[in-house]
Amino acid sequence: MDSENIALHLPLMAAQQPETLAVVVQTRARDFPSYTYAELDQASDELARGLQAAGVVKGTRTALMLPPGRDFFALAFALFKIGAILIAIDPGMGLRQLGRCLAEAEPQAFIGNRRAHIARRLLAWARPSIRITIVVEPWRLFGYCLSDLPLIRRLAADSPLPAMNPTHHHDLAAILFTSGSTGVPKGVIYTHANFNAQVKAIRTLYDIRPGEVDLATFPLFALFAPALGMTAIIPAMDFSRPGRVDPDILMQAVDRFQPTTMFGSPALLNRLGDWLIWHKKNMLSLKRVLSAGAPVPVEVLRKLSPALDAPACIHTPYGATEALPVCSIDSQTVLDETGALTRQGKGICIGPPVAGITLHIIGITDEAIDDWRDDLPLPAYATGEIVVQGEQVTAGYYHRQQATALAKIPAGDSFYHRMGDLGYLDEQGRVWFCGRKSHRVESQGMRYYSVCCEAVFNTHAHVFRTALIPLQIGGATLPALCVELEAGIKRVKLATIVDELLALGAGTAQTARIKHFFFHPQFPVDVRHNAKIDREQLAAWAQRQMR
Repeated sequence: MDSENIALHLPLMAAQQPETLAVVVQTRARDFPSYTYAELDQASDELARGLQAAGVVKGTRTALMLPPGRDFFALAFALFKIGAILIAIDPGMGLRQLGRCLAEAEPQAFIGNRRAHIARRLLAWARPSIRITIVVEPWRLFGYCLSDLPLIRRLAADSPLPAMNPTHHHDLAAILFTSGSTGVPKGVIYTHANFNAQVKAIRTLYDIRPGEVDLATFPLFALFAPALGMTAIIPAMDFSRPGRVDPDILMQAVDRFQPTTMFGSPALLNRLGDWLIWHKKNMLSLKRVLSAGAPVPVEVLRKLSPALDAPACIHTPYGATEALPVCSIDSQTVLDETGALTRQGKGICIGPPVAGITLHIIGITDEAIDDWRDDLPLPAYATGEIVVQGEQVTAGYYHRQQATALAKIPAGDSFYHRMGDLGYLDEQGRVWFCGRKSHRVESQGMRYYSVCCEAVFNTHAHVFRTALIPLQIGGATLPALCVELEAGIKRVKLATIVDELLALGAGTAQTARIKHFFFHPQFPVDVRHNAKIDREQLAAWAQRQMR
């Protein structure tokens, strides 16, 4: 086809299944505002024409700050249809980081609800670049209202405006910001080709078919549902705190709409799994559960798996904002085989690379690599940095030349992306994840990998999670461990737990030299998934405890 616009999936699905629900929004009032595919396609067409009449045209960088709902979906697809550039930032990252990201992305248009516009004005977000403002509610204090757009369109140019503009392979479609859990958030450049490759990969990998129903607990991933022909059920939850989701509300949506797919962070699945066990409930309609954003503990898989009807299982795709999906593994393989090796400190098996992805392990360095060389890949079982190549792999960061140079390795007409993660390949070609490169600890000639070390100590019955950190003592760097106990642990002496942790660590060479333990009441985690541990903050906290 001449155009490769990611939004083309919507009119194709609207023609195929016009009366099928595309988006359903659960509210606390238990009503369910919705769009059919025909309605969503029509609404996004009208918005696309109105937005263009208001000045949002092809190439306009447009910040969209709305909670998930009908307007969010209609506007996102309208922007894609126009060929505008969607800027998506997780508001849960905090006002300071959010303002910094907006300043870096330089949006020319800002679409949001009333609260977003008040914050934009008070905090002067991207003031030099924004020239078009649209408020979703009927409130004209800060610019056009969404309801004004049809009138603006009618008063605009004599010739009719197209709802869909031609876009091509490498045209910019979006700037999606990383969570910032491992550093300053960066704006990842997405082309229409990247999005289309992701849709194709997800559809093929998990055999998703039109007419299925998706319980979408992560807003940006929910945008894939209409492109895949699924009904997106948007639950009534705080999307910035998935670990605090109300499982009862979630299960109301499950019981009513019988979803076939669910995407949830490990923190959300952990809470839901506990609820299902306590209430002796099942989710038999599900064909698959997807979880990403951080490693999914074996215990979470064990909690949730009995609630599914075989052969349904939990899939844990591996990837990042810059490249997704890269690998995938199912819960049955983890529970039957690889989970036992994880507990022995071998890392977490994340499965083989998905179709279309070329993956290698290269030597560990924090320096840029100017060109790809055939001698860079390491042999099986050698631990190094994971690098990937493929159509769903993004080419760079917006206005971050240095970060792009560090993350990309030119390879002829293509490139490899450095995931910033460490791992190794086994003899079957499966990838084993050992932790973030920045989280490794170098001490006295030994290298310690976060995930490998933590998994050994996480087997303790009273331990909820642990975090490997570097500790400075007498001018030397030593490996240490921060420990968060399971909720409700009160009567066990910490000295006893330390002795038991030392005994666990003595069982592997990787953990035998870890002698310092710090008990933290509640680990700081990322806002997007509530699962990625802020080890840098924990390291600073532990160092203060030594004073």
